[in-house]
Amino acid sequence: MKVSVYIAASVDGYIAQKNGDVSWLHDARYAIAGQDFGYAAFMNDVDCIVMGRNTYEKVLEFDPWPFAGKRVVVLSSRLLSIDQSGAELSTESPAVLLQKLAAEGIKKVYLDGGKTIQSFLRDGLVNEITITRIPILLGSGLPLFGQMDASVHLQHSKSHAYANGFVQSTWFVMR
Repeated sequence: MKVSVYIAASVDGYIAQKNGDVSWLHDARYAIAGQDFGYAAFMNDVDCIVMGRNTYEKVLEFDPWPFAGKRVVVLSSRLLSIDQSGAELSTESPAVLLQKLAAEGIKKVYLDGGKTIQSFLRDGLVNEITITRIPILLGSGLPLFGQMDASVHLQHSKSHAYANGFVQSTWFVMR
């Protein structure tokens, strides 16, 4: 099973402002007509999206629901139920969840949300990381990567610079 991260971050490494706001990701000055920065191609291969509660609650604000037709699993020990989005709730550890998904035939998982990404990285369960750096300095906010018990070594796969200043890089996680 392949477990991938595909996320945007500010140049200074934040995925959201302190209050969770991500409106800076949709700033009109960064739009390039007809360009989705590889997102559709990435999503075409995804069988299941795994995210944490905070990310799920933020994504619920989007209209329409961006993951229609995709299986979504929300990791949470706080949520008691899921609303009409069709997502599933899981309280399992990352390793147990991946074992379950693999047994169900899932081949590619997309991880979304800082805390979820951090927990899967800590457990050595991520295969590939794609980060699109947005040309903005937020100064503070929710970091993409937090405290880690050990270094995670990466092998660079590719990078692409876009005319709007986005720089997208992909790395393989080395074991």
